[in-house]
Amino acid sequence: MKKQITQLVDDLDGTVLESGNGTTIRFALEGRQYEIDLSTANAQRLRAALAPFISAGRSVAGTRGTSSPRRSSRNASGELAAIRSWAQGHGYAVGDRGRISAEVREAYERAH
Repeated sequence: MKKQITQLVDDLDGTVLESGNGTTIRFALEGRQYEIDLSTANAQRLRAALAPFISAGRSVAGTRGTSSPRRSSRNASGELAAIRSWAQGHGYAVGDRGRISAEVREAYERAH
């Protein structure tokens, strides 16, 4: 029997987050999209830090076509498979499905 356990880890401080005590936040800056997993406390810190800029800024909708071209899902899936394979072969705990941590992605980029 094989049992796969997925844990959410705070990308900022490395804390393993218990169920319901963290969140994934997506944001964009200068046309680049980001995603980060944070504890509730660190998510509040990020929101507080961005609040003055968000309140002074303008919400932009429908800009999907104006940013850099998106990779096709087939191409992105191939890249994810390559990262997973490399990570598993180099001692990183990476499942066959789900999100790949920023730490693993950065290590993969450094190695290539």
